[in-house]
Amino acid sequence: MIQGTGSDVGKSLVVAGLARAFVNRGLRVAPFKPQNMSNNAAVTEDGGEIGRAQALQARAARLAPSVDMNPVLLKPQGANGSQVILRGAIAGQAKARDYQDWKPRLKPAVMESFARLKAQSDLVIVEGAGSAAEINLRANDIANMGFAREANAPVVLVGDIDRGGVIAQLVGCKAVLDAEDAAMIEGFIVNKFRGDASLFDEGMHFIAQRTGWRALGLVPYFDAASRLPAEDAFGLRAQRNARKQGVVVAVPLLPHIANFDDLDPLKAEPGVDLRLVQPGELLPADAALVILPGSKATMADLAALRREGWDIDLRAHVRRGGRVFGICGGYQMLGRAIRDPQGMEGDVGRAEGLGLLDVDTTLTDKKTLTRVTGRALPFDAPFHGYEMHVGETSGPDCARPLFRFEGGRADGAFSHDGRIMGAYVHGLFADDAMRAAFLNFIGAEASALRFETSIDETLDALATHCETHIDIDALLEIAR
Repeated sequence: MIQGTGSDVGKSLVVAGLARAFVNRGLRVAPFKPQNMSNNAAVTEDGGEIGRAQALQARAARLAPSVDMNPVLLKPQGANGSQVILRGAIAGQAKARDYQDWKPRLKPAVMESFARLKAQSDLVIVEGAGSAAEINLRANDIANMGFAREANAPVVLVGDIDRGGVIAQLVGCKAVLDAEDAAMIEGFIVNKFRGDASLFDEGMHFIAQRTGWRALGLVPYFDAASRLPAEDAFGLRAQRNARKQGVVVAVPLLPHIANFDDLDPLKAEPGVDLRLVQPGELLPADAALVILPGSKATMADLAALRREGWDIDLRAHVRRGGRVFGICGGYQMLGRAIRDPQGMEGDVGRAEGLGLLDVDTTLTDKKTLTRVTGRALPFDAPFHGYEMHVGETSGPDCARPLFRFEGGRADGAFSHDGRIMGAYVHGLFADDAMRAAFLNFIGAEASALRFETSIDETLDALATHCETHIDIDALLEIAR
């Protein structure tokens, strides 16, 4: 089990790299995360949803993603707490304090999923959540040491030297953990190192001496990590746009942004200047396209968009002849109104939409989770992607759909002037043919980028990186 001294120390990437490395050695490997918290999710072949990081780890292990790989997924909804996804399906909503009472009820499902993966695999690599030392959440824990103890899974602890204080992170974890929990930890990895590794020899020795844990690797910063889907929006908030030549595509960073890896293929295109607009900033006046991304709390994000004044910027953008594309929750915002008669996002209510599309949306308790293929009608291009949404959208502009799925079902809407569009389909831009046609539509030049191939090449490079800098033979010795 790979646990961390905190969030964003690189646990997910370490698991992905190790999964590909061990698969390359001929082992049957499965990733597993008992409990995840993320609004970046993926649709599985068995019709559920799991964290995007576990889908990437499954890909690294050359497996189809399964709901067993992430049996509990928490999807934050701001003041309303989190939506609880159990084995891929909505189980309810819980506030942070209330969720502590959920954990004993969720534990059997977690252990059953783990048992199934064990039975199918030579090696299961488990990822913890947040920090191993969150002793305030230790009671009934299913994410870190509680799971490790129940599963008898030896733990390797990862610390992040890039943020500073890694010696204190690791030694501090040993200091605050219960003795029986600390005894589960067999070794440690220091991640994201930059510079001359010999300068940290003394640091590695000191950590090993003070903790009694094996030093299993000092891992240099993996620069290509930005090419892989991120687990949560934490990194997006800290990003600063590096300007480049190309058509400007602007994306307002809403508080509950979801499935934002939709944007990764555009970011990778040399002819696209993708700008993530932070709160307090204006939508750029030179944007050819504004994308309203997916949202886990559409009505709350719509209110946030108005608080930032982005609705005013958006109307000015449209008056200048700019285009707008809403994806899933962003599509719902573009319509006349959003109704939530069952309180799917908290309180029962209704919100006025932006009125840029002649459609209306009603949120329902039925969640659509499916992979789709078909044809993008305005661009005459094939596409593949997935749907993940609650809500039904209808109205006059739906008579001009964006997509026709195999089987005949339509999705999305176009405004009468062809400049405002929205649809429920995620993952569109990962399809090279679809992305090229779309970029041509907005006046950008598509490159020869083969996006899906680049993901696999990056996973291979990550595996080599882990083989080089982590003692993975020692990990196999440690594994029970």
